[in-house]
Amino acid sequence: MGLGTINFCFQALVEKGLLKMQNFSQSENKLRYAYLLTPAGVAAKSKLTAEFLKRKLAEYEALQAEIDVLKAEMNSSKGGPQ
Repeated sequence: MGLGTINFCFQALVEKGLLKMQNFSQSENKLRYAYLLTPAGVAAKSKLTAEFLKRKLAEYEALQAEIDVLKAEMNSSKGGPQ
């Protein structure tokens, strides 16, 4: 996975409220951000997160394919790559 793909997925997790990325390093109370789960809870969250990331990866790949098509169309209308 590339850095752009990882960033895209992280941003989606932040927007969904599953991940906090702001001001954690400056926080005095790090436990405020901790989630304590049972083993069954960890398994359930892992499965949900894996499914979510799989959907986001497919979305990212579809967007990348669309960008590639648009670039190719743009290049062909200009008479070749520039």
